[in-house]
Amino acid sequence: MFLAPLGKNIGKMNISLVGKTALVGGSSKGIGEAIARQLAASGASVTLMARNEVAMQSVLDTLDTANGQIHGCIVVDFSDFNAFKTAISLYFQENVVDILVNNTQGPQAGGALEKNVEDYQEAFNLLFKSVVYTTELAVKHMQKAQWGRIINVASVSVKEPLNYLALSNSIRAAVVTWAKSLAFDVAADGITVNNVLTGYFDTDRIAQLNAKKAEKMGLSPKEVRAAMEAQVPTKRIGNPSEYGFLVTFLASEQAAYITGTNIPIDGGLLKSL
Repeated sequence: MFLAPLGKNIGKMNISLVGKTALVGGSSKGIGEAIARQLAASGASVTLMARNEVAMQSVLDTLDTANGQIHGCIVVDFSDFNAFKTAISLYFQENVVDILVNNTQGPQAGGALEKNVEDYQEAFNLLFKSVVYTTELAVKHMQKAQWGRIINVASVSVKEPLNYLALSNSIRAAVVTWAKSLAFDVAADGITVNNVLTGYFDTDRIAQLNAKKAEKMGLSPKEVRAAMEAQVPTKRIGNPSEYGFLVTFLASEQAAYITGTNIPIDGGLLKSL
């Protein structure tokens, strides 16, 4: 077997997404917004996708356009699959995507005994069906172009379930196993498929979950957050911008040999291998 000398034909690490188009779910705030901002800063033309048009417009007005990118947004409600299906189908009639970031709001918190079968169906529509349907539409262009990046925002709970997030644990696990199958099927087309396993990040979602925990435990939200930070080896909660850096690398040419993976970004929180 011939191995090329180290360094041969390998340039400096300089991530450029100029000329690429990206569609980022849940990008009006939090992790989705941070991803959109970093992709734009690296030269991609970004389409935001979320429920809140006013919030998206605020983000849109401040995205990087130094490379002549044209950004846009699409208003969707991930929790209404039929309406979502109509909206995203119309979008793909006129647009193609090189980089797809599948990200939605999380389902309601609660343990397994607190949820019924209808709750699981709603979570399935939200977290699984919307991801699969959007990917089906996006991958057609990627296969023609022989290049594409599909990045799913998942959770560390697919490896170590959190008992207060039964819906998320269950359905996100389905997403990551589906993604592994898809990664095999499209690898020869120059398309990578990866899952990012999200730890604790400073977002509205964490604040809402902590508020519910605090009420249930008779503590203050500040105390709950401090306990959460103490669980993380780095002793802090992540900044969404750090998430954006990872996703932008996975979207780059430099990450072409990374596919079918689950990559934790959690400050060392996961104890499993």
